[in-house]
Amino acid sequence: MSNWMAESVDPAQAERLRRWRLVLGGGGADGTGQELRGQDAAMDGALTSLYGQSKAGKGADGGKRSAGLGASAPAVARWLGDIRTYFPSSVVQVMQRDAIDRLGLSSLLVEPEMLEAVEADVHLVGTLLSLNKVMPETTKETARAVVRKVVEQLEKKLATRTRATLTGALDRSARISRPRHRDIDWDRTIRANLKNYLPEYRTVVPERLIGYGRAAQSVKKDVVLCIDQSGSMAASVVYASVFGAVLASMRAINTRLVVFDTSVVDLTDQIDDPVDVLFGTQLGGGTDINRALAYCQSKITRPAETVVVLISDLYEGGIRDEMLKRVAAMKASGVQFVTLLALSDEGAPAYDRDHAAALAALGAPAFACTPDLFPDVMAAAIEKRSLPIPDMAEQQ
Repeated sequence: MSNWMAESVDPAQAERLRRWRLVLGGGGADGTGQELRGQDAAMDGALTSLYGQSKAGKGADGGKRSAGLGASAPAVARWLGDIRTYFPSSVVQVMQRDAIDRLGLSSLLVEPEMLEAVEADVHLVGTLLSLNKVMPETTKETARAVVRKVVEQLEKKLATRTRATLTGALDRSARISRPRHRDIDWDRTIRANLKNYLPEYRTVVPERLIGYGRAAQSVKKDVVLCIDQSGSMAASVVYASVFGAVLASMRAINTRLVVFDTSVVDLTDQIDDPVDVLFGTQLGGGTDINRALAYCQSKITRPAETVVVLISDLYEGGIRDEMLKRVAAMKASGVQFVTLLALSDEGAPAYDRDHAAALAALGAPAFACTPDLFPDVMAAAIEKRSLPIPDMAEQQ
């Protein structure tokens, strides 16, 4: 389409052509005939630097289109500044992630000036944690500041609802049959005594009182978070560390946090600070779920009041049959066992379907869980009722 034709179309059509031009990347074959100027041209340049390599066909000069960031830290820093100018934060985070994956820019994140230029999110935190071993000391403080910023945002978003949901679940799980007057659960008491309704007096005779225990007086539940720290679980490790700190802040819950690959590390003494927990992990390596569960099992002293949450994609490098026996033994002793394939917003990851099916047969179905759903999952486990398992087909 010629330029005069593009100029003659109505504004809505011109806007559609502009958007298609940005999507298609230009060149004689894009069919839009649209020329970009000013900020549009700058946006197009930023997109071409990242996505040009994958564009089909050839550029206007007849040569292959190619990404233009290279391994130049100054060029990348300028590009990061550009995309923050031209695109909203959610898009910037996706583009940063793509740049790390497609152009191999993760090595540049060990430079403090680069970290100061990026838009921090959960995925960036995962990348930084994977680089922890090779990160120079001059960069680690900047990296911790980036990680802390993300962690504080997550805590602010997740903590209030988590505490409220679990406090209610703890109260309900502690119902007693001879409550003091102020501890009576009137709603459940009335429903339990409807058979004793006296129509002539229009009242219910409460033969059986149902009440709450006093939640703040003692530890009611033990929760063990057992987290796979293999590289594919990075986002889950971040969210689990934040939730671990939130749970640890509740006096009625005794929380233990364990991370594992082929070895097992108990980070409970650092659980109050998720940043310390995250920098205590070592993303990558193999997986030995059996060894991790053996350690967790050894720490259980009140099985009937314990919830064990295994967060793993279930690719077991240890002894499969022993792992399943341990889960069966814990459940038989009264432990509430929850298996999460992921704790993130990304849906169901790749996972070992045979192991997931075997756990489901033991009454411990495995499913992916979003951070928003996690408080409800924990509340159900605390109350020993059916878990709110999402449709796995929708998570794929």
